[in-house]
Amino acid sequence: MSETSRAESSCRPGKLRAVVDLIEQAGRWPSALFVGYILSAVALALATMSGSLPLFFTVFLINYLCDWALRVRGDYVNRKMQRFGFGERIRDLNRILLFMALALITSSPAMMPLALLLGALFGLNSLHEPLVSFRMRRRNLPVAVLNISLGKTSIPDSPRGGTWQRYGLNRIPGPELLLVGAGAAVIAGADSRWLLLGAIAPLASLLAVLHAALHALRNATLPQAEDLIERINERLDEYRPEVVLYFTFASNGQDFMYQVNMWVDALENIDRRAVIILRETGALAQLDQTRLPVVCVRKADHLAMLNLPAVRVVLYPGNAGKNVHMLQKAEARHVFIGHGDSDKLASSNRVSRVFDEIWVAGKAGRDRYQRVRHAIDDSTIVEVGRPQLSAVRAAGPKHADGVLTVLYGPTWEGWTDEACHTSLIPMGEKIISELLQIDRVRVIYKPHPLTGRRSDAAARADQRVQQLLRADNERRMSARDNKRAAVVEERLGELERLIADRSGSLGEGDRLQRTRDARWGQGEVRAELERLTRQWNELFWGEEYQGGQHLVVRGRQPSLYDCFNQSDLLISDMSSVISDFVASCKPYVVTNAADTDPDAYRLQNPTAGAAYLLGSDCSELSHILELVRRSDGDPLAGRRLELREYLLGPHEPTSMMLFNAAVENLYQKGERTFPLGSTAVPVPTAPVYTDIIPRQSVGERLIQKAPEMT
Repeated sequence: MSETSRAESSCRPGKLRAVVDLIEQAGRWPSALFVGYILSAVALALATMSGSLPLFFTVFLINYLCDWALRVRGDYVNRKMQRFGFGERIRDLNRILLFMALALITSSPAMMPLALLLGALFGLNSLHEPLVSFRMRRRNLPVAVLNISLGKTSIPDSPRGGTWQRYGLNRIPGPELLLVGAGAAVIAGADSRWLLLGAIAPLASLLAVLHAALHALRNATLPQAEDLIERINERLDEYRPEVVLYFTFASNGQDFMYQVNMWVDALENIDRRAVIILRETGALAQLDQTRLPVVCVRKADHLAMLNLPAVRVVLYPGNAGKNVHMLQKAEARHVFIGHGDSDKLASSNRVSRVFDEIWVAGKAGRDRYQRVRHAIDDSTIVEVGRPQLSAVRAAGPKHADGVLTVLYGPTWEGWTDEACHTSLIPMGEKIISELLQIDRVRVIYKPHPLTGRRSDAAARADQRVQQLLRADNERRMSARDNKRAAVVEERLGELERLIADRSGSLGEGDRLQRTRDARWGQGEVRAELERLTRQWNELFWGEEYQGGQHLVVRGRQPSLYDCFNQSDLLISDMSSVISDFVASCKPYVVTNAADTDPDAYRLQNPTAGAAYLLGSDCSELSHILELVRRSDGDPLAGRRLELREYLLGPHEPTSMMLFNAAVENLYQKGERTFPLGSTAVPVPTAPVYTDIIPRQSVGERLIQKAPEMT
């Protein structure tokens, strides 16, 4: 097999055994709980047959606690058990039946009262789920908003408090243990009045059922989605948006929201009034704080009902099937802005021809589309720079201690094997191992948010890389003052809570309640968030907290651009990460897992034109680090300056100015085609016939119909 074939086949998801898949998907702790539950369930049946009370109740406690922990912490395992017929109610019933069997074996006189109490407890617990499910279905309206005041609406609060108030007492330990404990005392010979203590269990469950029923009743008459859209349209009429940022997931999952978040700042700084339209309500939780109005509609019919008469520009960060629902708006000009330029096929996709214009960062983006011959008209391509990159700082002086910080940021495995560009599977572990053997090197590892989504092999490689870094960090612990680091960590936690509070992610209630309580966005909130984030970054990246340790970065903080600013060298795959990093003019390495000829590789991938290439055996890595450490500058420094302008556009005018001008120019085009107040309506047309259809008068038609009437 050739090197190319091996690189491609390494991207294919492996077929793992069920146990291995469970451990990787669920995590070690839930997997251990699952094993504990299975073993204790078998032991419980054996203890029942033996009639041993101490053994039965010991195993019963273990089984119950494992089951409870799985419900709270093991969502993946819980779903799998439900799928194979071992849902929560069945597991409850299994314990209850075994307990009743034990009571029969021991000929306990408390058999009948126990049966009644356990039956009542099981029945009441069984009512929780349908009542809660009804409430949640009713509140899961396909419409939601942020930063839009809808006025007074008849939407009740969602249940407050902890898990039991939302899901019922079957999600917390207590009632079942209380009843079984009382029953155990009676079976063991205690006074039967102990059963009165056990009677508290169904009583507590009854209160929880009544609580769930009350909330179900309150939500029985919620407003329809159409009613909310009518309110939204009233607010949109006041705001009169002119530009829309439209986004829908290419697949289920909130990890795609980085594609929207990278454009929020730019959208807030254009001269035209903008609104964000999302198609998945789950996306709201991952949207960055913004003062812009946000409307989320899941159904195409509801999208068509939105009143957007002044919108003449629609921006699309991603290519997805549901884009077609917005593309039907003929009055607007539709623009693909993407979520980063790269030499991947996705950055020159022929599907992009459905848009009126395609906005790219620099000439590289234009050339990339022109390589797709006869697909994209050059006149539809507009160079607007990358407004997001203002946060990326240029290369600074070398560290005095000579420590080189290397950022390893592999891309993900893609939707198909053909689109698999990640080095993580064939090279990730080798890259990290080589780096750890080189003196004065610190690693920041930031994988793509979608890593492991399609490929189990990628997920395993990701775990191995993290294990290598954790193991080496243990060796470096002596360089860190743990007491001082703990103080910093406490302050970081305070800042994170403040950021979450200001961003609204800690807001009371569910999505529907937050929609009801939404208000017009305030600009100072974002300014406050930026100030808090700067404080967080200063503390997080300080030597007092880092202590020279390697870092694994997942989640939204720190951001990718923060990692750029803290690193001296990037190692990445063919992706937009490279293009963005070029803005810093720092050295970077591009992986060449298939060991393609270097000249041919750079010709096929222009973003690698100023890169050091790293083959599949990583043998060049130590030499590359020696080159970039040279005091007189590395040999590719000049080429990076030229590549920066080619990829990202000129320094002047700024990218923000270019982006704003592109929005304004396209808006003016749209307004000339469809002046405000006009809409695109079908124009009746027909062939020009040479003959004429003879017309009859009303009197002639009545005379013809008269015989029929008689």
